[in-house]
Amino acid sequence: QAQVKESGGGSVQAGGSLSLSCVGAGYTHNIPNMAWFRQAPGKEREGVATIDINDRTRYADSVRDRFTISKDNAKNTLYLQMNDLNPDDTARYYCAADYRPWSDPGLSASQYGTWGPGTQVTVSS
Repeated sequence: QAQVKESGGGSVQAGGSLSLSCVGAGYTHNIPNMAWFRQAPGKEREGVATIDINDRTRYADSVRDRFTISKDNAKNTLYLQMNDLNPDDTARYYCAADYRPWSDPGLSASQYGTWGPGTQVTVSS
């Protein structure tokens, strides 16, 4: 069964950086669509960044120019480099995968069928 799992969360002061990773397992081909989502306490899950089968990337307005999504197909690993973090970035971050190469899920959480357990990111002021 295909699975994904995140790592790399932690605590950092405002202005700092963190890098998240997400490893995919149980799938023999490159995962077509992958994304990062986050959810803060009391808030809905929101899309952060996505990368598709053609390496096209999309970002939420709140993180554009601060976060960078990338992937290593050979390692089936997704990354999220987060710079200039602020307390509003505090949330649990989730990796999501969509195995349909013909789809264009973007930042719509409902379009992703596989989710990791998440990793906590805490930014203090």
